[in-house]
Amino acid sequence: MRGELGLVAKGIRATIRIVANTAAVVDTLPTRLSPWLAAHSKVDVELRERQSHEIARSVAAGFADISVLSDTATNEELLLKPFAVSKLAVVSAQAHWLATAKEVRFAQIGEEYFVGLERGALQDHIDAQANRLAIKLRYRIRLRTLESICSAEGAGVGIAIVPGTVARRCTRTSGLSVTPLADTWARRHLSVCIAASRGVPPIVKDLFDHLARA
Repeated sequence: MRGELGLVAKGIRATIRIVANTAAVVDTLPTRLSPWLAAHSKVDVELRERQSHEIARSVAAGFADISVLSDTATNEELLLKPFAVSKLAVVSAQAHWLATAKEVRFAQIGEEYFVGLERGALQDHIDAQANRLAIKLRYRIRLRTLESICSAEGAGVGIAIVPGTVARRCTRTSGLSVTPLADTWARRHLSVCIAASRGVPPIVKDLFDHLARA
């Protein structure tokens, strides 16, 4: 494809650095990246997960080429396009009282026992909201993946906060109840962005445009 848009010469590979928040990494981003990567065989992607406020600094400082972040963390140094809407939800066993709730606020579940992630931007985001409300969350266990968390919730281990799309996908196998989280911080408009002030290689711009329109 035009010498990989002028960046990838014959026999030479290129790497595009992408940083994104958890919602993008586990849900929308892999689906949108796959066809583009399949069409650009000499381009690799280095994907890292960060919180949105860290992501904005990374792109502005040149430590990443493309990012996906909450638009609340954007600034004038970034060129943005809409990417997706991310909504967090609470997952629990079908026998839990949450199963009958149409929605719930974070403060209403502060006394529950949680299952959390070992690490990651989403877990940091949840813990930061708990600290803001002076809620000390009680974790029964921390697991590595959102899917393993959903499996534990379906078995009645506790409750957890996960991206709504992941929760609904896991209901097919884990017998979960999914309750929307009503707090404003649980609904985020995600944007894909590149640096506004620096020259962007054509191959990076091509991927940026693809992610914005896919």
